[in-house]
Amino acid sequence: MAFDVKPKFVTFDMNGTLIKFSINDAMREVLGDRLPAEVAEEYLRVCKAYRIDECTGAYQPFHQVVARSMERASRWVGLEYREEEAREVYEIIPTWGPYPGVTDALNRLAEEVPLVIITNSDTAHAERLSKNLEAPFEVVISAEEMGVYKPRLAAFEYLFDKLDVRPDELVHVSASPMYDHRSAATMGIKNKVYVDRGFEHDEHWLGYERITDIADLPVLFGLPRP
Repeated sequence: MAFDVKPKFVTFDMNGTLIKFSINDAMREVLGDRLPAEVAEEYLRVCKAYRIDECTGAYQPFHQVVARSMERASRWVGLEYREEEAREVYEIIPTWGPYPGVTDALNRLAEEVPLVIITNSDTAHAERLSKNLEAPFEVVISAEEMGVYKPRLAAFEYLFDKLDVRPDELVHVSASPMYDHRSAATMGIKNKVYVDRGFEHDEHWLGYERITDIADLPVLFGLPRP
């Protein structure tokens, strides 16, 4: 077992960690030929940057985060912004499913410790996406419920209050040092797991266990590999 004591809960980021967050594919699909090949990569790059920027200010619904980031990215590359396209991208999100192996790993782990989701999704999307995982979660906490997005520290303060736990009583799992692990470390969560899915750089100084295969997650809790 990688951790000193059995935690009261294992908390998970959902989109990009458990759910395959395919928003770049959705934007390519919705914008189609309106997104020229010569600017597509730059558009997607700055759109991602603008999404996190939109998450760090005053709370706004996630459909507005999507819309504002697409509007700002469109302006950056000189593309006409269309509100209906942003809405279409947003409405695709709850159709996404888990990465391979996630459902099995979660169900194995749930036999040992309660599972919790803390996600930047709106409540309706959080409920639909968590059901797509086909695994038992004790609690699903949305950004809409919290009134704040990760990486804001208030998200983790809300998590501690909601679960009535101390930071040392959790293990937090995420594929994003940027959205999750930096803030989790700041808030005193010692036990963390980084699921390296290749879209962010490893920040090993944050003191997490790094895995590349979700099947290894239950192993960190002393369970045998299937």
